[in-house]
Amino acid sequence: MNRLFFAVLAWMALPWPASAMDSALRAGLLKLDPQTRLEQRCDAEILDRITRDDRKYKADRVVAYAFATPEMGADAIRSPGAAFRSKGQWYRLKFKCETAPDHMEVLQLRYRIGDEIPESDWPKYNLYN
Repeated sequence: MNRLFFAVLAWMALPWPASAMDSALRAGLLKLDPQTRLEQRCDAEILDRITRDDRKYKADRVVAYAFATPEMGADAIRSPGAAFRSKGQWYRLKFKCETAPDHMEVLQLRYRIGDEIPESDWPKYNLYN
């Protein structure tokens, strides 16, 4: 994978609102292939929304494919088996995210937080601390 991909992943872990994307980051996202950009943009929005919507969470990572393969559309992703990390603990997550055709603006996001995932199950689902 290229450096830009990892730079975007690093940015996703920052506690910035998705709307605070600077021009350099925006330009970087536009260099990604459309499917990767869709995934990255939705992941960033989910992290921001979870943290903003419920102060008990400080989401810093999301894995869309932890328990099931996400369903990809042209401008949407549905993940019935995702997980997110908050304060060192993983939780089950379901989400559906729809973006504009350029995958830079999230038009709709619905998500549901599930149960905490026991640490003993993390290796089985490639989750890490």
